[in-house]
Amino acid sequence: MHKDLIAKLADTESLKTIWNRQKEGFAMPSISKLTEIVELSRAILFPGYFGDAGVNHLNLPYHIGINIEHLSELLIKQIEAVLNLTNENNSTENKQKAKEITFHFLNEFPLLREILATDVIAAYNGDPAAKSYGEVIFCYPAIRAIINYRIAHTLFKLNVPLIPRIITEMAHSETGIDIHPGATIGRYFTIDHGTGVVIGETAIIGEHVQLYQGVTLGSRSFPLDENGNPIKGQLRHPIIEDNVIVYSNASILGRVTIGKGSIIGGNIWIEHDVPAGSIITQKTQAKK
Repeated sequence: MHKDLIAKLADTESLKTIWNRQKEGFAMPSISKLTEIVELSRAILFPGYFGDAGVNHLNLPYHIGINIEHLSELLIKQIEAVLNLTNENNSTENKQKAKEITFHFLNEFPLLREILATDVIAAYNGDPAAKSYGEVIFCYPAIRAIINYRIAHTLFKLNVPLIPRIITEMAHSETGIDIHPGATIGRYFTIDHGTGVVIGETAIIGEHVQLYQGVTLGSRSFPLDENGNPIKGQLRHPIIEDNVIVYSNASILGRVTIGKGSIIGGNIWIEHDVPAGSIITQKTQAKK
């Protein structure tokens, strides 16, 4: 009954401009499996808060061991799938590479937990409404987004294609916070409320930085090649130095530097360097 329809939809010629030809017989990366990978990672990094709520100090090694084994198995397969999709190596080489990457990734978990603990502390200290660290971990969308970002950034530094971006876009869908996995973000980072925050690929953020909802650390323009296509890999996003606060709906665009200890007021558009210790508001901008 639908023979002609099926033939048309199965004709890869209709998809030729966007078609990815994975190696024959190998699966594409799986969004559902990557979701499970994120959930397992959260459960390992914050046991009890995510995953099995019955974790205690006696059964913690068992739970972490089970989760590490499952995570390792899933991640090897997903990295292998994405390598088969994106490079020309043979499947044996890609499988071995996936195992090596997974080993290095898992060994970053103690450091990841240490850094994420500073983010929880920053969120708690930065919000008078927060009653406990547990409330911050359970309730604050920024923590979920930052966990995904720090997982994705670790994979990004290990040169894993595609998967880091999928993981941060999961958090984008879940929280409304859009952090590119290529961004570099220091310790004690927090985003208050969070909805609408955008942090671009080449942004660099120092330590003890606090952003509010709607902040954009974006690009001013896209340099084009002779064919009118965007040139990739340009340093096009801001540098935010230590101890900076950026209030809601501020847009900081281009490769500009916001100096240490500065305060950027809400609803401001900035395309220039800001010296350390500055306080920039709509009123100060109007005077220029």
